[in-house]
Amino acid sequence: MRQSGFNVAANGIRQHVLRYGHSAQPLVIIPGITSPAITWEFVAEALAQNFDTYVVDVRGRGLSSAGPELDYGVDAMADDLVALLDALKLENAIVLGHSMGARIAARAASKQPARMAHLVLVDPPVSGPGRRAYPSKLPWYTDSIAQATTGMDAEAMRAFCPTWTDEQLALRAEWLHTCFAPAIVKAFNDFHETSFHDDVPGLKLPAALMVAGKGGVIQSEDIAELSSLNNKLQIVHVPDAGHMIPWDDLQGFISAVDSILGTSLRKTLS
Repeated sequence: MRQSGFNVAANGIRQHVLRYGHSAQPLVIIPGITSPAITWEFVAEALAQNFDTYVVDVRGRGLSSAGPELDYGVDAMADDLVALLDALKLENAIVLGHSMGARIAARAASKQPARMAHLVLVDPPVSGPGRRAYPSKLPWYTDSIAQATTGMDAEAMRAFCPTWTDEQLALRAEWLHTCFAPAIVKAFNDFHETSFHDDVPGLKLPAALMVAGKGGVIQSEDIAELSSLNNKLQIVHVPDAGHMIPWDDLQGFISAVDSILGTSLRKTLS
C-alpha cells in the first residue's frame, strides 16, 4: 500500500510524488500524457513488492505545478526528472516511463544519466519529424479533459476507455481534470515535432523497450531501426496488450518487467 504522498521543490517547480514499498532499490515511474500519478497506483503496488517505488505527477498534471507560464516541452520535463532524482537523493534508480514518460526518461538519460541504473521504456511514441503519425488523435485527449473539467463519471469515461474496469474509469474521471490542456497539446505536438530516435544512440545505461502487441504505436520496422541505433537495447513484447499495457494486461506487463529486471513479481499477483 501507499506509504506517503509529498511535494518536492525541484527544477523550479513543485513536483508531487506518491511513494509505495520499502527501503530497497528505487524505481521511479513517469506516467504518460494524461495519467496523473494516482492512476498508476495498481501498478505501483505490484512493483512495491520488490522496489521502493515512486510515481511522479509530471508538470501540468495531478498535483504538480501547472499554469501558462511553464514550459511543457520534453527537455523541461526531462530536467524535472533529473532534478527530482537529485532532490530525493536516489541512487541506482530504475526509471520506468510509459508513452510520453518513456520519451522523458530517454531524454533525461541521454543528457544526465547520473543516479539512474536501468531504463524501462514502455511503448514510447516513435513518431517524429518525417515519420508515421502517432495513432491517437488530439481530440481524444482534449475532449475528455473538457468533459472531466465540467464533471464526468465513470460511465461517461467509458466512451473514451471502453475496456477499462469500473474502478479504473472512476479514478480517471476523478483526476483527468487536473491535466492542464495546453500541457497536453504541447506534449502531443512534441510527439510529432521532436525525435525519440535521437536519444536512443546516446543511452549508456541498460535500457529495455517494452512493446505493446496491439497498440499500433511501435511496429516491426521501428524495432529494427531502434535496435540498429543501439544494439544493446533489450526488446520485450506484451502480445495481448494495447498501448495502455498495464490496463490491458497487468500480468503481461509484470511478466515483461520480470524479464527485464530479473524479478519474480508475477508470482505475487493474485
